[in-house]
Amino acid sequence: MAKLMIVDDSNIIRNRIERSMEGMQIEVVATASNGEEAVELFMQHRPDLITMDLTMPKVDGLECIKRIRALSSDVSILVVSALSDRQTGLRALQYGARGFICKPFTEEQLILAFTKLLQNHQRMKQTGKG
Repeated sequence: MAKLMIVDDSNIIRNRIERSMEGMQIEVVATASNGEEAVELFMQHRPDLITMDLTMPKVDGLECIKRIRALSSDVSILVVSALSDRQTGLRALQYGARGFICKPFTEEQLILAFTKLLQNHQRMKQTGKG
């Protein structure tokens, strides 16, 4: 079972993502409301997957992606953000995110994004490429 950390400053979004994971082979091991907390929790729990908001207090999502990817190249990060401008999305991918969905999202969109993320993550583990 894959381990997931949810990073979003909105409690509503964190709960919504967590509820959407029920029935999938994903266990939520941590939730964080800002990037600073996310880096600390990442080091404690070492999740396989992360959902990452971009607009957060203390440390924003882009900086958080950079810090977490510096700690581990084999974590798979899905950006979940209302910032739908192409430049920010591309920057998140350059920093190491592996997917991007825009808020507001449907449960179907989220599950589809996670299914792809999980498949890619498992493929990377098998080939040993981060």
